[in-house]
Amino acid sequence: MNKCIFLDRDGVLNEDRSDYVYRVEDMVIPQGVAEGLQMLKQAGYMLIVITNQAGIAKGLYTRDDVMRCFDHLQNHCGNIIDDIYYCPHHPDYDTRSLLRKPDSLMLEKAIAKYNIDPENSWMFGDTLRDMQAGRRVGVRTMRIMPNSAQTHENDRYAADLLEASRLIVDNA
Repeated sequence: MNKCIFLDRDGVLNEDRSDYVYRVEDMVIPQGVAEGLQMLKQAGYMLIVITNQAGIAKGLYTRDDVMRCFDHLQNHCGNIIDDIYYCPHHPDYDTRSLLRKPDSLMLEKAIAKYNIDPENSWMFGDTLRDMQAGRRVGVRTMRIMPNSAQTHENDRYAADLLEASRLIVDNA
């Protein structure tokens, strides 16, 4: 079985914005993201992005916009991310979906497709719904939040992706 780091996108792999990140020119990838991902990959983890993209349901951007941003991220990080799963739905705009975090269908699909061992895998996210989705499938959770105290809702806490990567690799 494979071990995996599931990664939320906005707020973990790129800076989050209140008005959505859907244009490559607005996608700011923080320093240390590429290094952290490379560290995790070298430690034998698969890397899979798990992201809600409600702006699609709201008509603000398209699936192609999401994939252009993913391609930009891949290029920045050396093409080491294994896959992306995204939920284009929002219950107030189109439909309720079990794909949408805090539900866990995106993670469940990835676990089945890639034969992932949840006990040796992690969900990195910046929101409670990321932690809840990870816990639903039995993976450990790492909350990425600069300048915030650790909460009981997650297994670990880190200020950014690079720090989270070091914590995982150093304690493996």
